[in-house]
Amino acid sequence: MPQPAYIGALDQGTTSTRFLILDRAGHIIASAQQEHEQIYPQPGWVEHNPMEILQRTHAVIDQAFAHSQLPVHAVAAVGITNQRETTVVWNRHTGAPIANAIVWQDTRTAEAVARYAATEGQDRLRAKTGLPLSTYFSALKLQWLLQHVSGAQAAAERGDLLFGNIDSFLLWHLTGGPATGIHATDVTNASRTQLMHLHTLDWDSDLLALFGIPRAILPEIRSSSEVYGTFATTALKGVPIAGILGDQQAALVGQTCFHPGEAKNTYGTGCFLLMNTGEARVSRHGLLTTLAYRFGRQPACYALEGSIAITGALVQWMRDNLGIVERSDQIESLAASVPDNGGVYFVPAFSGLYAPYWKDSARGVIAGLTRFTTKAHLARAVLEATAFQTRDVLIAMEQDAGSALPQLRTDGGMTGNDLLMQFQADILQREVLRPAMRETTALGAAYAAGLATGFYSGLDELRANSSIEKIWTPTMSPARRDELCRHWKKAVERSFDWLDDPPQDRVTAPQS
Repeated sequence: MPQPAYIGALDQGTTSTRFLILDRAGHIIASAQQEHEQIYPQPGWVEHNPMEILQRTHAVIDQAFAHSQLPVHAVAAVGITNQRETTVVWNRHTGAPIANAIVWQDTRTAEAVARYAATEGQDRLRAKTGLPLSTYFSALKLQWLLQHVSGAQAAAERGDLLFGNIDSFLLWHLTGGPATGIHATDVTNASRTQLMHLHTLDWDSDLLALFGIPRAILPEIRSSSEVYGTFATTALKGVPIAGILGDQQAALVGQTCFHPGEAKNTYGTGCFLLMNTGEARVSRHGLLTTLAYRFGRQPACYALEGSIAITGALVQWMRDNLGIVERSDQIESLAASVPDNGGVYFVPAFSGLYAPYWKDSARGVIAGLTRFTTKAHLARAVLEATAFQTRDVLIAMEQDAGSALPQLRTDGGMTGNDLLMQFQADILQREVLRPAMRETTALGAAYAAGLATGFYSGLDELRANSSIEKIWTPTMSPARRDELCRHWKKAVERSFDWLDDPPQDRVTAPQS
């Protein structure tokens, strides 16, 4: 039998699930994608139905294979990349979730954040976890589920329940579920739970006690690149699952940022700027310390991260909630129909503000409206909000690193928007680069699986695959840039401390 010529990537994101089959050079041979429902039970709450995501996963794998007409043995292995922090708890005997997944954007744990921060401050856990106390991470979401779903805490302590981010939930089901399912995660996803110690790379007993989490519910922490198990279902039955990376770490790998100081920004539902730091470095300017990757038995590599909650999701909101555009790709032409933002600034603090501010009580603000304002000015403000937020994070990252980034590597769906990319270069006053292969998140997962199975010989082969499609250079005058940034800062400050009392708790049951 000939050696497999292809590698697979399962990319489970916030709004959709995709499966891609790639050749050795990283070119897409076949792909399939399906969206899943975004569930908003009340303001600030965001949920997904885990079983819907599992169903979409099965469907896109089968669709991609049907389109490619490849035999299953043509694929050497599959890597998984996933939305991080989104929290699932399910029954180990049936595989059924005990409630809908709590999505990373959800803010229902704001009261718990305030309670834990009251005595020792929001940064009390940074030394161990690299993370501030925030509604963002998994620990408080998991605690909330155990406390608010009837009987869940006792069932967890009996060992009847399992917890995981979406990677663990899919891995367990795809490798056999109750019969043979592998309950594991990788270091990158574990580092986003706020339960793993940055240096031991294991669950921390003090953190588990602090949040009241039974160790038995937690997955085994493994490297990002190794064989976890094999598919028990779908067209991939018998194929190894050999890589797991949180989506933003996967993009860092896909961009081959393997040297300290190399960085990338992914423009998706949110925006995520990561810089490879090699060793762990605790931020002093509002960024996160996170695991970048760990390949097999090699030492773990760390990164600084600036996380922005709402960027591409703001375009989706303009489409779905306001109906200003019918399709997301229409936002560029609408924004380009006016020469500037007309003095309008949009701060999309729908789930509070993440890096570098960490204001859970912030809420969205549109500032600078006049009778002159049109929907085109709003569209332009929507796009510019992504670039302004990226600039805030990049400044913090350069302060932490003690050096300037000469250029910004980009990836993700929004990089197809040339107007946004030019404004990003202008507002940063530096070059912005877009790779030829924009699906770097899926590519990173495929790379991790390929390294684990010998499909790829090493990092040099991965670097040789990289190429740049387009470079934007700044054209805006410094005076104009400074004026825009000054007004943006004023708008951001208007969003602070908008929320007073959190809403009442209510559990949403998952639908079959």
